[in-house]
Amino acid sequence: MKLNRRAFLGSATAAAASTAPMVRAAGHGKPRVVVVGGGAGGATAARYIAKDSKGEIDVTLIEPTRHYYTCFFSNLYLGGFRTLESIGHSYGTLAIEYGINVVHDWATGVDRDAKTVALAGGGRVPYDKLILSPGIDFVDGAVPGWDQSKQHIMPHAYKAGSQTELLRAQVMAMPEGGTFVMVAPPNPFRCPPGPYERISMVAHVLKETNPTAKIIVADPKAKFSKQTLFENGWTKYYSGMIERIGPDFGGGNVSVNTDEMTVDIDGEIVKADVCNVIPAQKAGRIAELAGVTDGNWAPINPSDMSSKADPDIYVLGDAALQGDMPKSGFAANSQAKVCANAVRGALTDSRVFPAKFANTCWSLITTNDGIKVGAAYEPTEEKIASVDSFVSQVGEDEATREATYQESLGWYDGITSDMFG
Repeated sequence: MKLNRRAFLGSATAAAASTAPMVRAAGHGKPRVVVVGGGAGGATAARYIAKDSKGEIDVTLIEPTRHYYTCFFSNLYLGGFRTLESIGHSYGTLAIEYGINVVHDWATGVDRDAKTVALAGGGRVPYDKLILSPGIDFVDGAVPGWDQSKQHIMPHAYKAGSQTELLRAQVMAMPEGGTFVMVAPPNPFRCPPGPYERISMVAHVLKETNPTAKIIVADPKAKFSKQTLFENGWTKYYSGMIERIGPDFGGGNVSVNTDEMTVDIDGEIVKADVCNVIPAQKAGRIAELAGVTDGNWAPINPSDMSSKADPDIYVLGDAALQGDMPKSGFAANSQAKVCANAVRGALTDSRVFPAKFANTCWSLITTNDGIKVGAAYEPTEEKIASVDSFVSQVGEDEATREATYQESLGWYDGITSDMFG
């Protein structure tokens, strides 16, 4: 029975069929690939395996949300440069045009011996190869006084969607001359330039709507991605608005009080009108439940993204411990293509090409002032290693910065098409 349309629409019949036990004798029936997580890594891997296998492999994508909002470009929504709708995407094309069995449910466990994935709804999905791309979760207790039950008061907005909407609404409702506080995360974390682009976008909005407002960043890191570029931009466009407190001045000793809306920065109490808490991060929970993490991240083999704990499991994107690549949407998309090629080769004896990886991270400082950093990567025995890199330069002219921003818009259209078809 064809499951793709019905699974996408969430019918009970499709859900039951897609989770029925599988017994496949060697050499009989189609091999099955299950992908958990429908973001830049998982959606891309599912699409490429389905597309390139031309029906030889059954592909199931497990993703709880029916409408996926990209974390990349969510800061531009905060800054008023995008609508929320423009960063939202559905899985309809993957289901209907690529024949992927899209199951909207939570993956709650992996039985590596039986080779099945358990679902919150009670079913189990069998696999021959399993790809985990669950993104991030937060480290419990990373910011004293905050946990996910408090995210409606002090949003993290580091998983895009309703959290992003909430943070923008809070910023727009700030009183005149109010204070926005960000608690920045320690390394490693999703999208290294992300918090600092967010500061730029919040400053852009406040400069237009609330020019006497203040922004304070409590940062445990001595340095951060594109630091000189961001700080030069803040001085140029938002002079006197932004104060960053690094570890030398207590930025790593922070707690919050959600009842009082205060932030304690090394003993100094700051009253916040909006507080954006971005905690320390780790691999999405399903990777831990599958037993493929080191406690925080999932170590992988650099040549194909396979787990060091289990050759039939692959881990992509933010959840993977892989070496030099940052945790970004571009990186996850790049890793997914390498993984998809390796998985298809293992299951169908098709050609497997040598692994090569790439990444670029764009950021917007203000209208048409875009900056970027990126690199090319190759696998070694130890890790995915950077072999070449580039970064925007201080003092670039307006035309160059605008061209960089326009380049990012083209990339966004391209990668979302690559993910969702």
